[in-house]
Amino acid sequence: MSALLLGEVDEGRARLRAYINATIGFDALSKALGRPPKSLLRMFGPSGNSTAENLLGVINVLQAETGVQLEVRVAAAE
Repeated sequence: MSALLLGEVDEGRARLRAYINATIGFDALSKALGRPPKSLLRMFGPSGNSTAENLLGVINVLQAETGVQLEVRVAAAE
């Protein structure tokens, strides 16, 4: 998520794809979201372009399925 927030979109997608593969997998994510697995794989591929709605939906499912909750904090710039 840090990479995405820092504007490193390609790196953020790659890390999120790896996290999905390492945790619930794309088949389970597909079932939870009601979207085809290939669509989700493309979304997080090198030329993927997910909408905010799709990205937040994925994050919501990952949080529910893994028990890991994301928290956003305000921090001073370095």
